[in-house]
Parts: sequence; structure tokens; C-alpha cells
Amino acid sequence: MPSPSSISYKLPARYAGLLMPLVLSVLMTFVVSAIATLRSLGAGAEFLATWPTAWALSWLVAFPTLLAVLPLVRRIVGLLVEAPQR
Repeated sequence: MPSPSSISYKLPARYAGLLMPLVLSVLMTFVVSAIATLRSLGAGAEFLATWPTAWALSWLVAFPTLLAVLPLVRRIVGLLVEAPQR
């Protein structure tokens, strides 16, 4: 029987293509929506009440957008960088 410390809770590698844009969109919208809301409302109770909704809405737009544009971004990056040497 494996010990609890040897049990792996990692997802299979095939999920990396979905997990990368998911994590990226969560972190980016978290920061950008906080800055935009803070700048618009200032620090205070109104910011704390408004920001979670602003973040959720921005994430709902950002995640599918990231999934849609990621192939184009990969193609553009491929044009801008040299292919790795084998």
C-alpha cells in the first residue's frame, strides 16, 4: 500500500493545454480588475463590494477569449522566435 506522501494528485499532462489558460486568466483578471476597480472607486467598502463581481465578469470573458486566441498567439510567437535546435 502506498504511503500518503507518495500518492500523486497531479492531473495527467494532457490537461496542461486547458489548465495553463485557466490559471493565466484567473491570475491576470484578478490583478487587472483589482487595479481598474481600485482606480475607478478608490480604496474602501465600495471597492470591496464591487471588485469580486468585476473580477468574475472579466474572467468569464477572458477565459474563453484566451482559449480562442491561444492558437493564433502560438503561431505569432513561432514566427518571432527561432525553433529549438535538435
